[in-house]
Amino acid sequence: MTVWFELSRGLIIAALVLLAGTSGAYAQLGPGQEGTVKAQHGDWQIVCRPPPPGAKNETCALVQSVAAEDRNNVGLTVYFQRFSNGQQVLRVFSPLGVLLPPGLGLRIDDKDVGSAPFLRCHNFACYAQVVADATLIERLSNGKSAVFIIYQTEEAGIGIPVSLKGFAEGLKGLGQ
Repeated sequence: MTVWFELSRGLIIAALVLLAGTSGAYAQLGPGQEGTVKAQHGDWQIVCRPPPPGAKNETCALVQSVAAEDRNNVGLTVYFQRFSNGQQVLRVFSPLGVLLPPGLGLRIDDKDVGSAPFLRCHNFACYAQVVADATLIERLSNGKSAVFIIYQTEEAGIGIPVSLKGFAEGLKGLGQ
């Protein structure tokens, strides 16, 4: 079970800074710039920030943040972003202290989708990322719920449900 909560301004800023800092040539986010919630689609928000230097369009992502009901210190922030070169990325931020080798598991509507390695940890989160292919996008768009699985020990994974309500509409709202 999870408790859905609105993204705090600080979490949005911190995650967007990390998003920009790990996107290489795609985006640069300077100090003092912050994201703005542009739209709400079901349980997903479209969060945008000013264009990086040399770009004309703002950078937007489809975002949802969740916390485990029984472990208030365990939560995830899920980003889906389309870059100007057409690449689509699903990036998931998890709390510090996760066991890195097993990576991040994903199930959609009780079907195993696979796992992704954690790429980096910063002072506020670790993140895993995959390039989203057409099959994954279709599953996310047509599914009802996803469960992201993180590990704090080798023996036990923690499944954190994420609603897919509004994902398909939010994807259309990204409009890139």
